[in-house]
Amino acid sequence: MVSLMLPSELKEPEWIFPFQGMEIGDSFFIPTLRFAEMMYAVDSGSKRDKTRVKCYVTVKDSHVGVRVWRVG
Repeated sequence: MVSLMLPSELKEPEWIFPFQGMEIGDSFFIPTLRFAEMMYAVDSGSKRDKTRVKCYVTVKDSHVGVRVWRVG
């Protein structure tokens, strides 16, 4: 029997966002099932770093997650 975990049971790893090494137009992808929480974490981190970013829920290689672009 295969046991499936619900998204609410999954724990996210601690992420380190690469804002300092990014040029305007660069992006990175974070696989996650908790979109709102990840977008909040990215937004909070970018504000601390004084970097402007845009986040969208996207799919990459059949994995759903959040793509973050540096815009300023």
